[in-house]
Amino acid sequence: MFALTPWLKTVKRLLNSIRRFLRYNLIRIKRLSGNPRALAGGISIGVLIGLTPTLPLHTPLIIGLALLTRTSVVAGIIVSWLVCNPLTFVPIYYISARIGNSVTPYNINFQKVQLLLEQLSAGDGFQASLNIIMSLGLETIVVLLVGGFVFSLPFSFLSYYLAIPFFRKRQEKKLKSITGAANTL
Repeated sequence: MFALTPWLKTVKRLLNSIRRFLRYNLIRIKRLSGNPRALAGGISIGVLIGLTPTLPLHTPLIIGLALLTRTSVVAGIIVSWLVCNPLTFVPIYYISARIGNSVTPYNINFQKVQLLLEQLSAGDGFQASLNIIMSLGLETIVVLLVGGFVFSLPFSFLSYYLAIPFFRKRQEKKLKSITGAANTL
């Protein structure tokens, strides 16, 4: 019983850290200002890219897609960090491989995915991560990307349609507070 106490304290600290991370980023999302459609589009892009196994390329892909679609780059990057972080990137790669194996004619084994995850988590930098991915071969890249997009697309659409009413309500509240303040003058 006494041996569990340090372990429980560690778990409690970890859960508090996760809670702070989530709360901080949700506050950042709430404070975003702009067109509700642009903000929702940025969130949708962040979910789409964040749930795909494109880890070293998340930020450039989000910036490119957000600029191309005229949506919020900041919203996309914040949400990408929420959905793909050190706790979630391992399941994302495994789910992508599993779905990719079932929807493509190729089949990769999970030892290859495990090796990829170990190399990516070593943190050798952006160029090293790109070299690792390029060394996997076309079949592995196709399986992971197709599986990742099949996995992330429904969540991306869902996030867009949930974010639109959220940001519209935020915009209405801001307008009411501005007009209320103007009427009191």
